[in-house]
Amino acid sequence: MASCLVLLALSVPPVGLLLALAVLVRPRPVRIPLKGRHVLITGGSSGIGLALARSAAAEGARVSILARNAARLEEARDAIRRATGCDVSAFSADVRDADAVARAVEAAGTVDVLVCNHGVFVPQELEKQELEEVRFMVDVNLMGTFNLIKAALPAMKQRARDTGLPASIAIMSSQAGQVGVYGYTAYSASKFALRGLGEALQHEVIADNIHVSLIFPPDTETPGFAEEHKRRPELTNMIAGSSGEMKADDVARKALDGIKVGKFIVPCNFEGTMLSIATAGLSPQRSFLGALFEVLGASFMRFLGLCFQWNWFTTIEKWHAKKKRA
Repeated sequence: MASCLVLLALSVPPVGLLLALAVLVRPRPVRIPLKGRHVLITGGSSGIGLALARSAAAEGARVSILARNAARLEEARDAIRRATGCDVSAFSADVRDADAVARAVEAAGTVDVLVCNHGVFVPQELEKQELEEVRFMVDVNLMGTFNLIKAALPAMKQRARDTGLPASIAIMSSQAGQVGVYGYTAYSASKFALRGLGEALQHEVIADNIHVSLIFPPDTETPGFAEEHKRRPELTNMIAGSSGEMKADDVARKALDGIKVGKFIVPCNFEGTMLSIATAGLSPQRSFLGALFEVLGASFMRFLGLCFQWNWFTTIEKWHAKKKRA
């Protein structure tokens, strides 16, 4: 079957390619409703998480937010109530603590859409960074996501079976989870790992009508980003600082739009779309048009990626040469 599709694609391009992709893309398209359903968002007290909670509540979802700081959670609840007129539930827990997470998820009730939005970033060269900071990022960004999914998944499966409605697990990665950049060694490792988690998890839960989305925002104007800038190495700013920043509300809108159609890779801007094509690999793809762009754009995006790497390595070489002369 697969060889026939390949021959068809090669014999009558681009019509044959489109027909082949229409058959090949998996999983199939889906619509995931939010109205009247329970959406649980971690890191929901500020930044992208708060923007997601506000947007989901405005669409009629029953929203729960989870974060560590109880006072900031209350402030977030008040802000969402003022903006939407809706009340949300708030739960205080550290995502690194599996037992605390399990208790919070049980108290919140069965989840239809789980958004693992928590994350921390401490930029620094690996040689200079304490291993405790490395463990902190891995524990929050990666293990915290495992803890959330493990706690929520059994009841999500049962709810999907009982209602016949599709559910979603959305994971907030980063463009640093698609390409490594100077000063992001530990952070990128924790965010790259989420892709492997998401790809394998989608295989495991697709039969339960649960759909995984990986969201890849760029630098975003949040309180955490402001703190990050205070520690970013000079070279990191030179390499990554040229990229534009997004507002949390815009990232939230892109993320929710992707979640509602079960999109596996959810880019948030033009650069993110290019990165998604360049790093498509063996990731799931629901849209045959999206698959077409990936197939046709792969070679060009590899060339463009080499151009970016040339620029980055040239910048690093010049920076070190300047340091040696100083």
